Amino acid sequence: MNLPNKLTMARIFISIIIIAILLFPFDSMGITTTKFFINESLVVDIKYLIAGVLFIIGSLTDFLDGYIARKYNLITDFGKLIDAIADKMLVNSVLIILASTGTINAIIPVVVILRDTVVNSIKMLAASKGKVVAAIKSGKLKTACLMTGITLTLFYNLPFELWNLQVANILLLIATVLSIYSGVQYYILNKDLIFDEK
Repeated sequence: MNLPNKLTMARIFISIIIIAILLFPFDSMGITTTKFFINESLVVDIKYLIAGVLFIIGSLTDFLDGYIARKYNLITDFGKLIDAIADKMLVNSVLIILASTGTINAIIPVVVILRDTVVNSIKMLAASKGKVVAAIKSGKLKTACLMTGITLTLFYNLPFELWNLQVANILLLIATVLSIYSGVQYYILNKDLIFDEK
């Protein structure tokens, strides 16, 4: 269990805490969470702010574990597996929860998860043939837009909401489009591998 893998496991633990905070029925349990007004129109629930801070920390571990593993040659098969699981736990679970509460459009998690399923299937097929499918720029940009959009959504799109700028929604829309685009790119770049019977 090297440092990158420990960071990845920490991301899984953080993801579980975020899910618990967002899904726990505080109101029905008679627990009042702190809420406050911003600009006399926006009601902010502190549980979303806490989830947002934890999401940022989880996102940072996603960057750090890969960086450290590559720099110090600490890449392991276990690390590759658990990193992929941790990434999906952190991002997809929050997207599903936000969609279930009507905070974001349900099409966003549907597209993102379907794209991830296709891309991961291509990567598994490549691995079974002894080949590696490298990350592409559109996929990295999708991830950056998605994580930033989710973070802003958990923070009620502040401070942009004060100027009526829907930055969080725009970033999530861009991430959704890039999900489709990068998924198609992965298919085009690897279609020979997919249909190769050898």
